[in-house]
Amino acid sequence: MDKKTRAVALIVCVVGFTVFAVLAFYVATSGRRTGGVLTEGRSVRYSPVTESDITQSVDSQPPVSVPESNDEMVRVRDFIPSVRVDLRYAGKRNMTGKKLYDFNEAYLRYGTVKKLLRAQKKLEKDGMGIQIWDAYRPVQAQKKLWSVCPNSAYVADPNKGYSSHSRGNAVDVTLVDSDGTEMVMPTDFDNLTKLADRDYSDIDDEFARENALLLEKTMKSCGFVAYKEEWWHFVDSDKYGVMKDFIPQN
Repeated sequence: MDKKTRAVALIVCVVGFTVFAVLAFYVATSGRRTGGVLTEGRSVRYSPVTESDITQSVDSQPPVSVPESNDEMVRVRDFIPSVRVDLRYAGKRNMTGKKLYDFNEAYLRYGTVKKLLRAQKKLEKDGMGIQIWDAYRPVQAQKKLWSVCPNSAYVADPNKGYSSHSRGNAVDVTLVDSDGTEMVMPTDFDNLTKLADRDYSDIDDEFARENALLLEKTMKSCGFVAYKEEWWHFVDSDKYGVMKDFIPQN
């Protein structure tokens, strides 16, 4: 093999090795990256969402008739089909260990649902979404909850007023990835410790901190107020009266 041939062969080898290295790096990282979600959906980045995106998404929903008033109670998935619902008080995976109500669908005020839709659309830009743990909560369920946990830091005292959940404008939520798998957060639902509050300095898992902060930032930007003692609890900034007689349907 002459010098010219050897030089060409060397160049081909170098180029081939470089291409292989780039492809290997891409394959190694692509398994951990889905949209804006890194490391199995635990760490996130932002993508811009324009006002036209939000307006179009609200106007293009829903498959049912649009209520005339924001006050009306509606089934959330009628207007946000992509949201996931896992009502913890419809089963036993909650602080009481008991089932507190008999319905499995999340209900909220229509005005609150429109804000939640905006949050969902923003998160979907990064391959994530919202899972609802609790939405409208009947007054009787609130009384049962208070009987088990009479601590006003975590449960509204039904003898002194009504929970925002019973007004249909509060929601307990977490993040899920594009497959619907719950993303790592500071704690599980109904954790009655300081780890559940919004001071994330005591959370060792950086992914949990980032995800909780992302959820908080997104919900606040869409018109929700974040409750300081529970990272999952958000209340619509618009106020509504209590719904004593509303009966949710599955």
